[in-house]
Amino acid sequence: MLMPALRGEAQAFAGFVERQKNLIKRYWLWEAVWLIYSLVSVLSIGYLAAGLQSVSASTFDLRQAQLYLLVGALLWAYLSVVFIEISFSVMWERWEGTIEYTFMAPVRRLTHLFGICAFALLYGLVRTVVVLLIAMLLFHLDLTHANVVTAVIVLAVSTFPLMGLGILTSVLPLLSPERGEQMTVAVQGVLLLASGVYYPVSVLPGPLQALASVNPLTYTLEGMRAALIGGRGVGSVWPELAPLVLMGFVLVPLGLAVFGWAERRAKRFGLLKRSG
Repeated sequence: MLMPALRGEAQAFAGFVERQKNLIKRYWLWEAVWLIYSLVSVLSIGYLAAGLQSVSASTFDLRQAQLYLLVGALLWAYLSVVFIEISFSVMWERWEGTIEYTFMAPVRRLTHLFGICAFALLYGLVRTVVVLLIAMLLFHLDLTHANVVTAVIVLAVSTFPLMGLGILTSVLPLLSPERGEQMTVAVQGVLLLASGVYYPVSVLPGPLQALASVNPLTYTLEGMRAALIGGRGVGSVWPELAPLVLMGFVLVPLGLAVFGWAERRAKRFGLLKRSG
């Protein structure tokens, strides 16, 4: 009995990944627009750093500043795609008119959500690699001293708290069909502000520094910069990895539990099909 059950869950998992892929294919023009937006955002940061040469008489390392900013912009491009794909999953369902069918289907919610998360991670990587290749050609980025193994480990560990955050935020459209989507965008903005994408966290005021200290994106950015720019090994980025591991253990189960509660509430009050 165990093997047929596992086979059924594996098929359902693959089905959700396939469905997300088909959604991207259906709205490929929108995806092209967002890809261009990500590319323009990253390139703008690169040119901003390059332009400092013409307006600054200081002797600080402009090339290092450019690399610092570009790494932050590239990581934000990846993390924001993953976060949005997961947190907008309910919005996609409601938009497509499939939300009731999905939530009433005999499929474990864990399989459903992890299928969406798996696609978001893969899709985010593909988009980021495209942007990275273009940025490397335009800015001749020097990553010869990068520790790729450490960077991959940091990125892998960071996916779990990011998944947990995305699942938690995806609850908002369930709680408020009219305003949930806007609230999701607001959460994304707060994560950007208090993470150090374009500046060190130390320049933020005290309350925002406190918020950054519980933001997994902060530790992801610090760990990735240490690996890609500083060439540091796994042992030396443990201060960044440890909080990410802890947050993953907390946020993923918490996200699943809160999503289950919000699903039951939405069914009880008839909020699934409402579009506002």
